[in-house]
Amino acid sequence: MACARRAKLSPVIRQTLGHGPTPAHDPVIVPETRYLRTADDVFIAWQAVGAGPIDVAVGFHYIESNVDLMWDEPDWRPFMVGTAEAARLILHDRRGLGASTRNVPPPNLETQAADLLAVLDAAGSERAIVTSGSISLAPYILLAATHPDRVAGIVWNNPAAREAWAPDYPWGETDAEYEKLRDRAELDWGSAEHARRLADWRAAERLHVAGSKPADVEHRPQDVNIYARIIRNSASPDVAREIYRIQHETDVRPLLPLLQAPAALLTGTLENVDETRYIASLIPNATVHVIEGRSGLAVDPFLRLLRSVSGIAPPVTLDNILATVLFTDLVGSTGRHAQLGDQRWKALVERHHDVVRGALMRWRGVEQDTAGDGFFATFDGPARAIRCAREIVDAVSALGLEIRAGVHTGECEVINGKPGGLAATIGARIAAEAGPSDILISQTVRDLTAGSGFRYDDAGERELKGVPGTWHLWSVTPAGAR
Repeated sequence: MACARRAKLSPVIRQTLGHGPTPAHDPVIVPETRYLRTADDVFIAWQAVGAGPIDVAVGFHYIESNVDLMWDEPDWRPFMVGTAEAARLILHDRRGLGASTRNVPPPNLETQAADLLAVLDAAGSERAIVTSGSISLAPYILLAATHPDRVAGIVWNNPAAREAWAPDYPWGETDAEYEKLRDRAELDWGSAEHARRLADWRAAERLHVAGSKPADVEHRPQDVNIYARIIRNSASPDVAREIYRIQHETDVRPLLPLLQAPAALLTGTLENVDETRYIASLIPNATVHVIEGRSGLAVDPFLRLLRSVSGIAPPVTLDNILATVLFTDLVGSTGRHAQLGDQRWKALVERHHDVVRGALMRWRGVEQDTAGDGFFATFDGPARAIRCAREIVDAVSALGLEIRAGVHTGECEVINGKPGGLAATIGARIAAEAGPSDILISQTVRDLTAGSGFRYDDAGERELKGVPGTWHLWSVTPAGAR
């Protein structure tokens, strides 16, 4: 069997592990998309990235799928990046979806499994762990049952053996719920409203809230836009309706007793644990793993389970990381609040937040915290932090606002999964020293950004509250700016 070249992770993709959402215009480097031609003249788009000791074939949602755009998807990307850090990740779009041939009828389960096998052949994968969520794993189940020599293990997130309700399967959707879903696909497929419903669901999963409409959750416009764009670039409304029908009629329970590979089933206490245990009872070599809350977007438990099934040792846990911290704060916010009143001030602050988050997206910053009028973000490079701060300064001025900003690079302690410690304290104290529309940086940042096109103005030695010693600070602007 010919083995395709194994693509390694680009540094940019590696750096996104665990990071927040990335908009479509962010310069994230994604793996090369290739095409294979099936026996019936259909072209299947696929990718392989990473160079780990085991292959992992990940299945997207049974409709929302686009191998190019899913790397921009804020919820899928951490799964893909985390998997590719430990293994070789193999992805593909099913025929009729995404970047694969679209002008063909939506495939049945058998055709999907055949296409998946062709992808594994094209990628040179002799045996792979297969993983997906809910009923989207169905073609992988068929492949595992019919070609047990090609499947090394199964990781099933939030399992569902069928979509439709039945007397012996009370967890499925009723015919009325199914018809409503199909009608919606025709009425507002890929619209902002459709994307907001998806954002509601994802927010509930992320917050471990039951249901799909968490209270007091504000959606970031860029996330809704990304969801809508991916939906539209996955399938058209008529194709979506037909795929819903196929999925509603699918039941993989007869296949489950035939599975030989070890299967790990992941679910949450707020999900159908009974359904998961029932499915596991039909699989000869299955284990059930229940986490608190919801498992749909639980990246870390999923990756731990994946490593356990694959026999890959977990990565070393870092207690300290080198990071550039950026702190911003609105200048004169109390007086402006009093001038505008609560309602107008709230609207202005929301516009400020959108500006800051948009800049963070463009410069690959990771929002760590926001409190009132200020932001705390981290970057993997100090020059990007400075340029991000400069963009924020310029953008909020159009709103009639001014911010102060501080940038420092240092070793941060990882506290509850977030950077903290003295380096973060120093960054916050530097920001407090800045004047309106000023960006102050530490000597360390100045040393690390030589040749980056900035002009540095000496801000002198400062004593920072609660930080030992004196600190040499610099005010920084783009070269040529006045």
